[in-house]
Amino acid sequence: MRYVILRAVLSASFAGPIMARVPDPDPDAKAARMEAQMTDDERLSVVWGYMPVPSRKGPAPTPPNIKPTAGYFPPIERLGLPPIFETDAGLGITNPKGLRPDGFATALPSGLALASTFDVALARQSGAMIGSEARSKGFNILLAGGVNLTRDWYGGRNFEYLGEDPLLAGVLAGESIAGVQSQRVVSTVKHFALNSQETLRHSIDAKISEAALRESDLLAFQIAIERGQPGALMCAYNKINAVHSCSNDWLLNGVLRREWGFKGWVMSDWGAVHGPEDMLHGLDQESGAQLDTQVWFDKPLRATLGRTIARQALSTSVKRILRSLNAVGADEAIVETPIDFPAHAAIARKIAAEGMVLLKNDGILPLAASAKRILVVGRYADRGVWSGSGSSQVTPVGGVVIRAPYGGSPYLQVAGFQVVMPSSPWEELKAQLPGAQIDFDTGYAPEVAAVRARSADLVLVFANQWQSESIDHPSLVLPEGQDRLIDILAAANPNMVVVLETGNPVAMPWLGKARAVLEAWYSGQMGGAAIADVLTGRVNPSGRLPITFPMDPGQAPRASPPGLGLLDDGTQQLAVSYTEGADVGYRWYASRSQTPLFAFGHGLSYTRFAYGALKLHAGKDYSATFTVSNVGERSGADVPQLYLVSRDGKPARRLVAFDKVFLAAGETRTLTTKIDPRLLADWSNAAWTLPGGQYGFALGTSAMALGPVQSVRVATRRFKGTNVSESRR
Repeated sequence: MRYVILRAVLSASFAGPIMARVPDPDPDAKAARMEAQMTDDERLSVVWGYMPVPSRKGPAPTPPNIKPTAGYFPPIERLGLPPIFETDAGLGITNPKGLRPDGFATALPSGLALASTFDVALARQSGAMIGSEARSKGFNILLAGGVNLTRDWYGGRNFEYLGEDPLLAGVLAGESIAGVQSQRVVSTVKHFALNSQETLRHSIDAKISEAALRESDLLAFQIAIERGQPGALMCAYNKINAVHSCSNDWLLNGVLRREWGFKGWVMSDWGAVHGPEDMLHGLDQESGAQLDTQVWFDKPLRATLGRTIARQALSTSVKRILRSLNAVGADEAIVETPIDFPAHAAIARKIAAEGMVLLKNDGILPLAASAKRILVVGRYADRGVWSGSGSSQVTPVGGVVIRAPYGGSPYLQVAGFQVVMPSSPWEELKAQLPGAQIDFDTGYAPEVAAVRARSADLVLVFANQWQSESIDHPSLVLPEGQDRLIDILAAANPNMVVVLETGNPVAMPWLGKARAVLEAWYSGQMGGAAIADVLTGRVNPSGRLPITFPMDPGQAPRASPPGLGLLDDGTQQLAVSYTEGADVGYRWYASRSQTPLFAFGHGLSYTRFAYGALKLHAGKDYSATFTVSNVGERSGADVPQLYLVSRDGKPARRLVAFDKVFLAAGETRTLTTKIDPRLLADWSNAAWTLPGGQYGFALGTSAMALGPVQSVRVATRRFKGTNVSESRR
């Protein structure tokens, strides 16, 4: 949807210094020349590396004075190859265990917040910002590009990713990857594939049919790879149909390389390698090797070369790595440079504000000028905003204000910290509303807070739900009695607004008692300011839900994580059948005529929008044209969503196009959107198949709020990739 136009304005909209991409004119030839000059020792040094950070297995055997980061590969100075420094992740440049004294970076909002913007240009801009900070800090590989679909509402890493729809997730991930690589930094795309839960993530066997996988998770990855051209792909811990992801010949060699033509390299997740034969099955590089049972791609691989593994396999893997470094200019020597942190903070604030989703509003927002006494309630709302934890955890500029250890599994003992970012909603509200008296209460004693609430004109309740890598959150209930706190406050003062800081959906038994609900997600280092921007009306909310909020756990395909409570120590074996197949998220609810609490795509504004007649075209290409009008009194942004709702009389529900359009009050704009034929098709007999017949489409404001259906006749087609060959009946 007007993606070419959006790309053209990105450089102008990026507040930081964009480095011109310096691609090699022939990266494959350059890689081949360099690889041919290497010794076997040098080749092996490129295909395995350590994480230069002490772990539960002891210190990393890396040279002294190597900066702590996610991964390190030594330079080959005689060939001009610089050291490879890898860093996490897609929400900013991380500082493992806080070991780097200068390890602060711009902390962006969560992936779900970015997904909620539905903004292609903003995704590209955020990637360019992170890439520029990576390069400025001396890193040339960014372990970003998370595109795993949200199949289950409880997934511990859902907050890092981009929601439940393959089109939305694939497009935004692809644009973010392209932004990263514009800064001479290689980006990964991860975790390939079906890394859908954290419970027993090292041993879970994800069972799914090929057709369902192609139409859902793999389609998201395919779109992201096409759009972003990532230099690397990270395989996952889990098995897929009984074969480990990082050992999966069908997935890595068959689908990824032979079918999709992927030219980059495949790196393992940290501790996901199972033997030197993984190289034959498509794996090129062993990452974080000290977390594996042994360094498989060193002595064990050397011992098999020329025997069970052809020497050419090692050469091919090395050339893939060198080729991707060459292609984006990441093979150039890195000179660390200053970072314009204030400019980057402005980007973080913009993403946070545009990603917030106004779930409910009876007119109380934006905050009325008549509210002179406001009580802010909620743990740490006076200090900052909550963050998700794990390998994506960023140390924000200025440092964190709260870092409380969580404990638990071996992973959480070293990486599980509840972190609060230094942007106080309470302080920001006081700054933006200088004429109001704004008090604060932690809510620790609900009855005391209720007494204070009775004398306020308005109560703002901040409720949180902490999420982290390696654990799932198997309840929709807000933790630590927060639902009870909200109930007590609602009884004391009916003028109550709830602000949610969560990494997943939550239940809202108090929804009928709240006058407004704002989903702020994990909003990054400028989150408090962005929350105040939306509450006061400085920013008109335009976020839309990238995931469905179920009414209760029983509505979902799985009510709780399979294997819940079992220790992920490598001894457990668990198969999970994804019986919903390609009906992920909103498609699942639509297929069962279930009404969720809040639907995918839902989100309110302080203005109103209207759509004109939908016109469809189905010839060689597929497209739709319609108008969007701002019929309210405020300027604002809308996210029109086009869904396939039927195929030849059979009901369907698939997002096939979306856009984000900013309109002044009274403004009307005509939009034309292209439709990827894969979104209309089924995977059958090794190809995409479009059954001929009448296809129905509807514009809507969510997957469950659709306008009139318009139909167009579509001819029968079979095709691979996006090269459509037509065969009419």
